[in-house]
Amino acid sequence: MKTWQQMKKKAVIFLMLVFITSLLAGCGGGSSTQGKLETIKLDYAYYNPISLVLKEKGWLEEEFAKDGIKIEWIHSLGSNKSLELLNSSSVDFGSTAGAAALIGKANGNPIKSVYVYSRPEWTALVTRPDSGIKQVSDLKGKKVAVTRGTDPHIFLLRALELNGLTDKDIQLIVLQHPDGKLALEKGDVDAWAGLDPLMAQTELEKGSLLFFRDPSLNTYGVLNVREAFAKQNPQQVERVLKVYEKARKWAVANKEEYQKIVEKEAKLDSKVAAKLLERTDLSNPVIGEEHKKAITAAGDILLKSGIVNAGTDISKIVNDLIDSQYINKISKE
Repeated sequence: MKTWQQMKKKAVIFLMLVFITSLLAGCGGGSSTQGKLETIKLDYAYYNPISLVLKEKGWLEEEFAKDGIKIEWIHSLGSNKSLELLNSSSVDFGSTAGAAALIGKANGNPIKSVYVYSRPEWTALVTRPDSGIKQVSDLKGKKVAVTRGTDPHIFLLRALELNGLTDKDIQLIVLQHPDGKLALEKGDVDAWAGLDPLMAQTELEKGSLLFFRDPSLNTYGVLNVREAFAKQNPQQVERVLKVYEKARKWAVANKEEYQKIVEKEAKLDSKVAAKLLERTDLSNPVIGEEHKKAITAAGDILLKSGIVNAGTDISKIVNDLIDSQYINKISKE
């Protein structure tokens, strides 16, 4: 009888261990189970045209199929949304402006910027042709639509500073990019800190005016990776960037087909797509010192505006954000 009780007790303990083990395995999330990477999640965004090429061509799916790793695409409406996706581990790779990545990093988002997908002139200050606004100083007291935490937001702040104003001198109306464009066209706001391709749309279709432009105030388009993902999967980060490079080089060499993909994926008129792409420089994917300087300059205005906490060491955060090891290795190869 004693032997039977011992056997029964051992069986119960064994079943409990099996149950607990299965629970722990189930808590590992969708990307991996028991350490095996099963899915790589990336955002695609209309402001990152290379991501549209990759999604259309299926080259990442081809690259990782032999390993049984699936590719999952998630749409991002703006840098702020991409940062949210990264912070919640909803994506492993996310597209943002360089300055937006800095905001995320300063606020504790554990990311690394590892690749430059474009040097765009993707933002300007936009108004209607009948608004009477001709220069930045005309914005005083006016309603200006903006998406917080994005390059257009930072561009607006820097434009105001250059003209002796701050965001306290205007009425900030916080909207996502598509809603900001619509609010401008309806007359609900006087101006909008625009973002392509929406900016090109309203410029060509509604006659909206880009009344303040300065490409040097735009920070670069950067691809970010979650630090935890990069630490666990450094080879996969390198492989993703190799395929990004394949898509970038293809886009440079096949401009007509590249434009058609952007038109299809972003649902754009051909003239709008052409306007977007003529303002998008794909020549240098290697993230490094020039990008640090541009992002640091944006960080200074973020400090002054209180968007990042007073006392934040911008240089330290930028140095921690920028990680060029993967693209440098690929470029040497």
